Amino acid sequence: MRPFLFRGVLCSLVAAGGLSAQTPARQTSAGEYTRYELLAPGSGKFRILYEVWATTPGARFFFNPIRKGSIASNESVTDLATGLPLRFQEVDGTAALASGLAGADTGTRYIRVELPRPVPSPGTVRILIDKTYEDPRSYFVDQGELVFARSLGIKRNAVVLPPGYELVRTNVPSQVLTGADGRTLISFINAGPDAAALQLRARPAPGAGAAPGARAARLSERATQTRDIVYFLQQPETHAFDLYHDYTESREGVDKYVNVVRAGSTVSNPSAFILDTGQPLETRFLRGAEITRAGLDIGEAVKPETEVVVIPFPKVEKGQSVRLRISETYTDSVRYRLEGEELIWDRSFGRPANAVVLPTGWALTHSAVPATVSLTPDGRVRLDFVNPRLDEIQVLLVARRRPAP
Repeated sequence: MRPFLFRGVLCSLVAAGGLSAQTPARQTSAGEYTRYELLAPGSGKFRILYEVWATTPGARFFFNPIRKGSIASNESVTDLATGLPLRFQEVDGTAALASGLAGADTGTRYIRVELPRPVPSPGTVRILIDKTYEDPRSYFVDQGELVFARSLGIKRNAVVLPPGYELVRTNVPSQVLTGADGRTLISFINAGPDAAALQLRARPAPGAGAAPGARAARLSERATQTRDIVYFLQQPETHAFDLYHDYTESREGVDKYVNVVRAGSTVSNPSAFILDTGQPLETRFLRGAEITRAGLDIGEAVKPETEVVVIPFPKVEKGQSVRLRISETYTDSVRYRLEGEELIWDRSFGRPANAVVLPTGWALTHSAVPATVSLTPDGRVRLDFVNPRLDEIQVLLVARRRPAP
């Protein structure tokens, strides 16, 4: 299993569907997020909202296993790009294997989803699977307290308590938030390699939590954020690095993405496409007064040297969303440089998931912030940073040249 990175930057491999029974392929996926809504105490039932992106190029089906020991009901599947329902069928492992699911377990049942279009390469088909499980071994009442104890292999998860209950114990570091309906939400990102053996307990509590109000930005759910970025460093003498940035837009009426170039950086070679379809998009540079004339709100004062990249896309309609991949080349002599014989990367990251790929021929010697380290197919060192907190991390990397063979 390769290190995970959310929202399509790096896909985790799972033993699942292929394109046909004759040429089965291991199913790939990304962007997994699961929300568990605990239903009536004593029922052993909980609703699962599972967001996942199919990434196997050309795939027409996606297979979601039903966990053994759970009884599934009230199932539905939605295309997140269009908001439209999708056809699906619950099948046994033998039927899943015959449908092209490589490595299907004949003792497991699956939800087989008919994708609305073949998965583009590169790209995704984003779906939402809604189902209810009955599993009294995972969700039960003990001495008057609700208990939810379950091994969660997905990296981004949330559990919503029934109305009128408060959290009293959890063994996984989590955000604790209150929704508009007064229900308590426990949310976390698991940055480790293993499944999270979650155990939480809750007890009856009168009243509902207060609305966030002015504190809303600090009380947003980190696990649902969808912006990911990968930096590919060029040789440090150039101060240049390529990057791609994946981003989901779901706000009704939005029809453009505006990227404000960070002060001290210059940008070139912008390109973009829609990950849902592979459709290429136009990119435009605007600077200073051009930004003001275009009527763009960039969230800060526009100065003569302010530069933005504008990427128009089809307007998001109600219930729909679009996922974009934006690629650019940056030059930043302050944050990426050569000091003596050492490569220095010194840059803050605000998103939950970021990755840095060192240039060819360089070996990592220091990383101030913990990261998962791996090798790319061409032998370059890659570092994946996962930050479950709402603050920025100050990433400082140092590398040295490898001796010539």
